[in-house]
Amino acid sequence: MTDDRTLAAPAWRRVASQTSFETRAILRNGEQLLITIIMPVLLLVGLTQTDLVEIDSPGVARIDLVTPGILALAVMSTAFTSQAIATAFDRRNGVLRLLATTPLGRGGLLAGKILGVLAVEIVQVVVVGAVALGLGWRPELSGVPAAIGAVLLGTAAFTSLALLLAGTLRAEGVLAVANLVLVLLAVGGGVLVPADQMPGIMQHVAVILPSGALGEAMRGALIDGGVPSFSVVVLLGWTAALGWGAGKLFRWQ
Repeated sequence: MTDDRTLAAPAWRRVASQTSFETRAILRNGEQLLITIIMPVLLLVGLTQTDLVEIDSPGVARIDLVTPGILALAVMSTAFTSQAIATAFDRRNGVLRLLATTPLGRGGLLAGKILGVLAVEIVQVVVVGAVALGLGWRPELSGVPAAIGAVLLGTAAFTSLALLLAGTLRAEGVLAVANLVLVLLAVGGGVLVPADQMPGIMQHVAVILPSGALGEAMRGALIDGGVPSFSVVVLLGWTAALGWGAGKLFRWQ
């Protein structure tokens, strides 16, 4: 009898196909598009063109201070909120269980999801970066490689959190929790407003949150040309802890 796996496409092609599907699923969904593209752009314009939120740093233009935080928020919206919601509903509808039994397998499915997140993030960076440049953003070009590293670390941490939620809670619960957590982290998690400009104890809390660490890493890279080592340690710690939790608790059905 012929093994069905011998008739399947090569592993890289299966993963590439899943990556393409994941990317298109996010970019074609109106709600996901609002979270991943439209919201970051609107926040970028709003925070740079108005003084509703006090964000200042001596010697640094407002657009240069705001843009790294918006890019960090864009990473969070895709790697966490978008991925958590999509995975949770795929799990509820039996899609994850079905795909896990195909030649794609669980490893291929996870690889496709992660690569899909990175593909959407590239689109986000291009769109947000283009708008920011039009508004006068002048990033520190020597810090671009460090910023890419920060994006990858942030993606790992927030994708792990997304899978932890999506694999343990009901889909409707994930929908509510993921959106609420994104709003809370955006407002008080140190991603948009630098931790040292936050009130009281929030200064100390923000720097140890994955959102604050990612925000500080992006600002350090694109303003000063280097990522603070403490932010790297925080992101690595969250990635390890959340990845371990997702691996132990994730349920495929």
